[in-house]
This record gives sequence, structure tokens and C-alpha cells, in this order.
Amino acid sequence: MSLVAEITSAPAPAKVSPHAVRGGLKAGQRRIGMLLLTPAAIAFGLVILYPFLQALALSLFEYTLETPAPRFYGLGNFAKIATTPDVWQAFVTTAIYVFFTTTGTLILGLGWALILNQPFRGRGLLRSMSLLPWVLPSTVSAFIWGWIFNSRYGVLNAFLLELGFIDMPQAWLSTSTGAMVAVIVTKIWLSIPLFMAFFLAGLQNMDREQVDAARVDGANNWAILRDHVLPHLRPVLIVVVVLGVIGNLQQFDTIYALTGGGPVRATAVLSVEVYRRAFEQWDVGFASAIGVLWVATLLPPAFLYLRMLVKGA
Repeated sequence: MSLVAEITSAPAPAKVSPHAVRGGLKAGQRRIGMLLLTPAAIAFGLVILYPFLQALALSLFEYTLETPAPRFYGLGNFAKIATTPDVWQAFVTTAIYVFFTTTGTLILGLGWALILNQPFRGRGLLRSMSLLPWVLPSTVSAFIWGWIFNSRYGVLNAFLLELGFIDMPQAWLSTSTGAMVAVIVTKIWLSIPLFMAFFLAGLQNMDREQVDAARVDGANNWAILRDHVLPHLRPVLIVVVVLGVIGNLQQFDTIYALTGGGPVRATAVLSVEVYRRAFEQWDVGFASAIGVLWVATLLPPAFLYLRMLVKGA
């Protein structure tokens, strides 16, 4: 038999069905992935989704200490929000708090990352120590800063008196401006390590030859930061800003431990407002309605973050 005949008479290669391919390794990988996601999905449903749906349902009811059973109220709680100045003040306070905490953490975190990115003796130890505020419980950090801002024995008053900047101890936490500054400074101190870690990771992936070439061309530090470092860190900047906004919108423990939302509601952000309405005034329906609007403020940055994750994947 000739070679041509052997070739022509050879059996054709078996065709693999697309269904077989999808039902083989890929389907197994999907099943394993779903199995690994199941515990997280259950935890999400029990800890986040179910309480949110319950709060959404309660927001449609009038449920206070005076009403033993919830009474359907429709959108009455939301209409009540529109005529309650304290709630609108909480929105304004939250906006101020989020803006200054995110901006301050961004600037200081980037500056500290630039310093720690330079070669010097003891850099590794300083990097490790810089994570200390992040690993401390936030309530402990609030008590530390409460001691610093204390009017009688606080370190801040002692320091300023020693330098001659003030003539008598100041009651920082008893004034509206002082209390807001205190909670902002506390949150910035807590968040700097996280922002610094993001920025430091981005800086270590940067091409050093670009910086060296710019220095040879006579560029100063500001020009290098503006033209090379910041464009390189743009994706990191977006991520940390979005995460910072989300985290600051949810902040409760440090504010409540430090000021309790006072004085005179000066630091009563939305989280504190919901807590007060639900557990101090026992107006659960109204607190749930505020919580629903609070979640609505979290949705835009959360959607932006998830969109970036999907695009990155």
C-alpha cells in the first residue's frame, strides 16, 4: 500500500464536543470555586445581607419603645428624615469628616511612603513600627488620643504650655472644632499605615531608571513627584481614595469612644446618629430609615471599587 493510501485511509481524529470540554476540567474548576466561595457567601448572608434586609423592612414600620409591635408606616420614616434637622446635620458632619480624614491620610500616607522608600539604616525596623497604629484595636487608639487631648493631664496641653503657645490648658474635646479635629486626627493616625503600605508597594514597582534620568536632566524633587511618581501611582491613588471613603463613611467606634458624638452633636456622623436613634431613643424604625440612606451613600464608592476589581481581573 502506498504512503498516500495509508494517509488517506487513516482514521480522522476524534472531535471533542464543546459540551465535553465545558463538563471536564473547566466545570470541575467552577465547582471547586463555588465550593470555596460557599463559606464566605453564607457569612455574607448572615452578617450583612440579612441584617440589611431586616433594616430595610423595619424602615417601613413605626417601631419605638411606645409601640410594642411594629406598625406599618410606609415611607413615613423617610418623610420624617426630610423634616429632621439633626439628621441633615449628621450628613454634613459625615461629609466633613470623610473629606478631611481621606485627604489627610492620602497626603501623609504618600509622604511617609516616599520617606520609607529611600535607602537608609534601620528602614526595615521603621517600616515595621509604622504598622503599629493599624494593628492596634481602634478603641484602644481612641483612648490613647483621648488621653493626649485631655484638658487636665493631656500630653498636648503639656507640650503646648512648655513651648509657650498657650497660657492655660485647653478643653479640646469640649469644643465643636476641637472635638472634630480630635476625631479626624485619630482616624488619620489609624489609616496612615494602610495607605503607606499601598503606596510603598507601588513605589517599589516603579522603574528607578526614569527617576535617575530625570535627575540627570536637572529635575527637582517636586518635578519628579509630579511628572513620574504620581502618574505611576495613579491606579493606587484611585484604590486608596475609594477604600478610604468607604472606610470613613462606616466609622463609628473611634468617634463614639472618643467623643460619643458630642459635644452638642458636633461629631455625630451617620453611624453615631443611627446608634443614638436605635439604642438611646429606641426609635428602631426611624434609625433603620437613616441606616438605609447611610447605605445609599456607601453604594457609589463601593460600585466604583468593584468595577475596578472586575476590570483588573
